[in-house]
Parts: sequence; C-alpha cells; structure tokens
Amino acid sequence: MSDILVLPAQDVFDTLRGVKEPVTTTVLDPWYNKGVGGVREDYEEWLTAVVDEAAHISTHIFVWGFPEIVHFVLDRLPHGFELVAWLTWYYKNCPSVIRGWRSAQLACLHIAERGARLFPEHFLNGAQLEKQRQGKLRYMPGPPSVIEVPLNIGFVGRSEQTGHPAQKPFKVIEPLILMTTEAGDLVLDPMCGSGTTGVVCRALGRRAILCDSSEEYIRITKARIQSSEPVVLASHQSRF
Repeated sequence: MSDILVLPAQDVFDTLRGVKEPVTTTVLDPWYNKGVGGVREDYEEWLTAVVDEAAHISTHIFVWGFPEIVHFVLDRLPHGFELVAWLTWYYKNCPSVIRGWRSAQLACLHIAERGARLFPEHFLNGAQLEKQRQGKLRYMPGPPSVIEVPLNIGFVGRSEQTGHPAQKPFKVIEPLILMTTEAGDLVLDPMCGSGTTGVVCRALGRRAILCDSSEEYIRITKARIQSSEPVVLASHQSRF
C-alpha cells in the first residue's frame, strides 16, 4: 500500500526546504505565467530558483509550462543536471476561442542528474516482457515523447474532474512516474493543485509528498486521496 503525505498549505520554497529525505522524482507544475493564474514579472528568476531548490533533493525533475515560456529553464539548468527529454502533452479538445492559433500543447521538461536511472522496461507489453525473460528482446522500447491525452473538460474525464482550472489527467502524469521510479520510491509535488500526482502514485505503489500554497486545493487533494485508500495526512510536524 502506498504512503501519501499531504502537507498543510505553504509556499513552494518552504515545502522544498522542509523535505529531509532524498526524493527520486519532483514534479513542478506552477502557474504558467499566461492566462489562468496570473502573470509575475520575475517569473524566470522565480522558476529558476524553484528548480535549483528542487535539485538539492531530487534525482529527476519535471517542469511543466507553455513551451514559449518555459524554454528558458534549459539555459539555467542546476549544476550536474541535464535535459533528458522535452516532452509534449498534446490535446485536441482545447476549447480556446482566442483568434489565431489554438493552443493544443504543454511542454514538460524532464531534467535529471547525469546518469540518473530510467525505467523504459515499465512500458513493455506482455509479449515484450516474455521476450525479455527469454533474453530475446533486441531493444528496449520506451514511450513516445508526445503524450496524446485529451483535456478533462465537458464529458471527457468527468470521473476525474475536481473543478481545478488546470487539472491534468491521470494518463499525463503516469508515464512520468513510471519512467523515473520503482515501487516504494518517493515522489514530491510541491504545487500539487488537485492532487493528481498523489492519486497516480497511490495506484502505482509509490510514496508521495504533496503540497500547494492554496488551502482550497489542499482540501481537494485530501478529499481525492482519502476517497479511495487510507492516507497519512500530515500535521506541521512532518516525519519527512
């Protein structure tokens, strides 16, 4: 059974500096400095500092954002970290009515310590697993770098919807966790929104620490986690 820890609402830097156990994978999913969530003039400096702080405790880091905004992270990677993959979440069903090009993607930058282990074997099907067991698998096929999953809007993904304005579907987060972790590894999401990372980690048998600066989103996260499996809800005296 997985161990999901939901911290009280606090700033992302407080969360990152408060985690004392090494983290295998950190998911950074901030407001995107465009549209919902507002805009801050120091976004590049702020997000660079967040990534740097996460690098002190993490082996893998995923950074979400619009490609035209988040690309600067690649010019400011923490010492000892490198780009593993530029991932794209592609969704056809964006309802945007903005004149011109209709946004249909988000970028997810996968950066990691040099030499960090990956687990493409977690994506093998039954036939491939059998070939691997027999020593006949000629190559290790991993997932594509484009994740094609529709937005949870309208009747799509209704069972997952929480009302969070930027909620990601389970199937968008799942490959990130599968590629970088094994059962029992620790995942951190310090800007967890509605807690999708925690739900995925629970299903996959990973431990997770979740937090957000919004008390409303922390309430949503706790309700989602509690609804299906026992979960440790942290007091201010976290054991991590």
